[in-house]
Order: sequence, then structure tokens, then C-alpha cells
Amino acid sequence: MNTPLVHIIILNWNGRDDTLACLESVTRIDYPNFRVIVADNGSSDGSVDAIRRDYPKVQVIENRANLGFAAGNNSAIAHALESGTEFVFLLNNDTVVDLGILEAFVKAAERVPQGGVFGGKIYYYDNKETLWYAGGYWDARTLSFGEYGAGELDRGQFDNLTETEWVIGCAMFIRPEVFRAIGPLEPKFFLNNEEIDFCSRAKRAGFSCVYVSEARLWHKISASFGGEDSPLKEYFSARNRLLWAERNAGLGLRFCIYFSSARSLIRRFVRPLMGKTMHSPFTMKGWWWSVRAAFFDPRNRAAFLGFRDFWLRRFGNCPDIVRKMNKDWSSKRVVQG
Repeated sequence: MNTPLVHIIILNWNGRDDTLACLESVTRIDYPNFRVIVADNGSSDGSVDAIRRDYPKVQVIENRANLGFAAGNNSAIAHALESGTEFVFLLNNDTVVDLGILEAFVKAAERVPQGGVFGGKIYYYDNKETLWYAGGYWDARTLSFGEYGAGELDRGQFDNLTETEWVIGCAMFIRPEVFRAIGPLEPKFFLNNEEIDFCSRAKRAGFSCVYVSEARLWHKISASFGGEDSPLKEYFSARNRLLWAERNAGLGLRFCIYFSSARSLIRRFVRPLMGKTMHSPFTMKGWWWSVRAAFFDPRNRAAFLGFRDFWLRRFGNCPDIVRKMNKDWSSKRVVQG
């Protein structure tokens, strides 16, 4: 097997413990020709000092501020390209990788020369044999992207090297030619959906996206959001779904997605107003508490703000109020747990 130079890029923002654990697994990868860059987004938790102390061979690029996933990675990607890398591997800091992951990706790239973006088989970190991602698809019914195998026990049912609709952002193995053809990740997204936008652009430029089952890793799901159902996740999902559609969907599909997003948002608030007659007897007190819960739910409010900010053309980081809601929501979950 050829051993082309691979730059592994890990983005960190106040994730010291996760990043150190990720680096421990990365430095044990059984591949002879790779370098590691940590792009730090202005962490205040001692991450940079800890990385330099424990992993002195790892290059740290300090961005000095929280630039988000796209812009934070872009600074390190530019450095890797200038260094003559033959592949860029974007890796979330909340992952642990299999020792053979780079060999699997390189072999797949040799087998699929038209492949531009490669993704691996991803498991839940806390449930080692349960799949989180085994390739991606477009769901025409829900007008959204999904993951094959999500929540399934791995029985070898997704063990084929195959073309996929999109590659998930926590582990993207990319040819430099893709960046040269379409440019870097789009900073407007800040967090969430930027990888789908990147894959969509890559496919329009003639590259394919490829799922590589032998490239395995384990992911601590949504560590950057605080949970899959957090207000932060709701905000970026609501806003960035619309942004992806604006940048990549045809006119008809775009307006279908706009309508679907508006309808889903309205349902969050209007459904409680209709009462709860289908599941329980109607009472004024029960109705009032249901309405109150819907309008004060920070996830609903965050989704509304995301929808609003798309139309107001507010991109990049989320408003401070969303961060505050996310912090309060996370604290309550910990107390209740």
C-alpha cells in the first residue's frame, strides 16, 4: 500500500478532556505517515497548555476566538494544504478512532479515484456495537438528511464500500483537490450542516462521497451541543437547514423545505392551543399548562430564533440568548437526572 501524507485536523473549544482522549487514540494509529493539527477556538479551560504538555509533537493553531466548526477548521486546512498534504482528515475531538482508520481510508481512496469525500462507520461511544452512522441518504418524505444504520446493532449489514449521499462532519477524509475545486467549509453555518453543504458542492463539482465500513470510530454524540435535543442544536438545525436549501436546492425543492420548516415551527406552538382531547379529557388547567409549556420550552424558542435569523440574514454564531437557554436547559437536565 502507498502511504501518502495525511493531516489529521482536530478542532477544540473548551473540550480539553475529550481532546486529550481523542489524541491518545490518534497517536496510536497504525499508519506511518501522518501529522496532527489541533485548531483551538480560543479555549479558556487550559486545553492548549495541556495538549502541548502531553503531546508536544502535535501542532496547535490558536484561533484566539470561537470561530465555529467551519472557520475553525479552515485555518488548519489552509496550513495542511500549504504543507503539501495528500489527504485531510477532519476529526471531531469527541471521538476515539480505530488503529486502522487511516489505512482503511487510504485504501478506499485508491479503489475509488473519483471519490472526494470519504466517511467511516461510526458507533456510539457509550454503546460500542451500536451504529450511529453507516452512510447518509436524502429522505424525500421528510425533506431531510438521515443516517443509515442509526441505532442498529452492527451485524455486518453495512460492510460494503459504497457511494453515499453525504459524509457526516465528525470524520471526513478529503482529497485536497476538493478544496481547490470548491473552496473551504462555509463559515456562515458556524455549527451543523456545513458538512452537508460541503458534500453537496463537491458532488456538483464531479466528486463522489464514499462510505468506508472498515474505517471505524466511536463518537460521544453532540458533545458540542449538549445533546441531540438541546436548544443549541434546535437553533442551528432550524437555521442551517434553510441555509443549505438556499445554497444547494433547486427552486422547487427549496420552497418545499421553506414551507416544511415553517409548518413544523407553527406546530410546536399551535398544537397545544388545540387542546389535548385525543389523549386525555380536556380541562382548562391542563390546556393552560400545555400551552405555557410549549411557549416557554427553550427548544421551541431556539427553533423560532433560528428560523427568524435565517430570514434576517443573521449567520455565524448564535445569539447570546440561545447560549444562555442552552446552559440553563443543560443545568436543569443534570439536576433532574
